[in-house]
Amino acid sequence: MSQNLNIDNFVVMDHPLIQHKLTMIRRKECGTKEFREVVNEISMLMAYEVSRDLPLEEVEIETPICKTVQHQLSGKKVAIIPILRAGLGMVDGILSLIPAAKVGHIGMYRDHETLEPVEYFVKMPSDISERTLFVVDPMLATGGSAIAAIDALIKRGADEHSIRFCCLVSAPEGVRKLHEAHPNVKIIAAALDEHLNEASYIVPGLGDAGDRLFGTK
Repeated sequence: MSQNLNIDNFVVMDHPLIQHKLTMIRRKECGTKEFREVVNEISMLMAYEVSRDLPLEEVEIETPICKTVQHQLSGKKVAIIPILRAGLGMVDGILSLIPAAKVGHIGMYRDHETLEPVEYFVKMPSDISERTLFVVDPMLATGGSAIAAIDALIKRGADEHSIRFCCLVSAPEGVRKLHEAHPNVKIIAAALDEHLNEASYIVPGLGDAGDRLFGTK
């Protein structure tokens, strides 16, 4: 059951469509094709909240009836940054709504001895300091990979205030750890689950998102 952490900059999207689709991919019998398609759909729905505070500007246009002053995005550039590999499953859904966004990539693996995330690949647009960055990963478990990814972005010139972290399922432990490390980063999740188990898997969770997206084990 989800809970309220009362943390600033943390949003759980409880929209009925998102919750319905999340239930579909939690089921262990959900196959790779359906899992991939539904993750894409949830990501597209979540893009509304992730982009909620993009700045607008007034612009004068002419409708078939008259001239009028309306609003459009002010030109603030966006980049989507998936944490490899599972984060790739969330990219296309957001791109369907923000097709002009650029895409960077951050690769992380967990060191078997220290259990800490190790950066092995980073490829970014050259102007990330000028962009709003959507960091995406289906799971926010311990928070280690998310923190390391955001550290990597800040080291390369990104503004922490311009970073949003978007995930499908989160654990209280990871939300707290990420918020403590980067309190200015907005965290958007489709669900806040109960806790982490002894193996650091989210309970009830949805298993290994990367394996389920790509049909691997």
